[in-house]
Amino acid sequence: MHRLRCITCGKEYSPEAGRYLCDDCDSIHGTLEVIYPLDEMKIVKKFDSRKGIFQFGDLIPAKSHTVMDDYVGGTPLCRFVDKFGYKDISIKYDGTGISASYKDRASIIAINRAIEEGNDCIFCASTGNAASSLALLSANTNLRTVIFVPSTIPKGKLAQLMVAGAEIFPVEASYDEVFDLSIEIGLSNAWYTRNSAVNPYLLEGKKTGAYEICIQYDYDPPDYVFVGVGDGTIISSLCKGFKEFYILGLIKKIPKVIGVQAQGASTLMKVFEGGKLIKESVSTIADSISVGNPRDVIKACKYLSDNGGRIISVSDDEIIAAISLMAAETGIFSEPAGAVTLSGLLKSDLPRKAKVCLLVTGNGLKDTSNIKVKSFRTFTIDEVYSYFGKE
Repeated sequence: MHRLRCITCGKEYSPEAGRYLCDDCDSIHGTLEVIYPLDEMKIVKKFDSRKGIFQFGDLIPAKSHTVMDDYVGGTPLCRFVDKFGYKDISIKYDGTGISASYKDRASIIAINRAIEEGNDCIFCASTGNAASSLALLSANTNLRTVIFVPSTIPKGKLAQLMVAGAEIFPVEASYDEVFDLSIEIGLSNAWYTRNSAVNPYLLEGKKTGAYEICIQYDYDPPDYVFVGVGDGTIISSLCKGFKEFYILGLIKKIPKVIGVQAQGASTLMKVFEGGKLIKESVSTIADSISVGNPRDVIKACKYLSDNGGRIISVSDDEIIAAISLMAAETGIFSEPAGAVTLSGLLKSDLPRKAKVCLLVTGNGLKDTSNIKVKSFRTFTIDEVYSYFGKE
């Protein structure tokens, strides 16, 4: 029930195998969006936020083919009162998924599309989360899985890749360089790509986070949703998901989406504000959003402008502080790319009565390299007894 449309020129395509980009536009301007006949669709509120993403049926452009499909999505939304200066705040936490990151939602779509199209190999370039997600979720299939990552990949994410049995190529290069390398090798071998932006279907998996937020708020969604931004696909997906539920009549308002980038990797923010495409060298502790050449930049800017949202940036020190603050106040341990949402909220000027949702896209155990463990003394058993007044 879906078609593909160029985000720039508007040319439409049928969803034939191997179709990734527009024929008439370059690889940045020619990214495709998946469109549905929403005005003709009748969707009723029979969703369960604890179930997987394939419950959304015709709003998902893939059929279920693997035993893991039912276990992707359905992540918790934790609601709090009087936290961080706000009366009503929630954290949508995707650190509980199969690979402990939001990227599972995209990977499972890519895997099923690859199977449907008759591929025997799937590949991706990643800073870590997309790679570990793809490797783990494809492990039970017959797909050959080839992964390209920067050699600086955090150890926690590398461990997931290694135990999953994927073919791993840690490359001494930046993420943007690794991305280009993977595309050159992968597409020349006719492998199926799980790379963000190049494959339009990944966004369709990621948009289900917006669906679930609406359901978990009993179809009265928050006023603002904060999300970390790298390539631009996740922020695009939230804008798209909320808009689709609105067009379908399932919600009466669309939340404003606020993107947050690290100051050392804020390329997409600069493009959004300046209206001119740029590429930059980047550096930040938030490896999952360390992108200097965002591939979904056109779509992200278009969708975010339509949404009425914006992008802000925060320092690495603010991100590190937010990791500890979030854990201490809520019990949720986030990786740096997820904790940027709290950093962004603390820098914002939102009204204190606003309903706010922070999207935490990855578990803190993914990358502990920036957590400073305080020095501590050890105790003998007798000293512990003595401390608590026992003989």
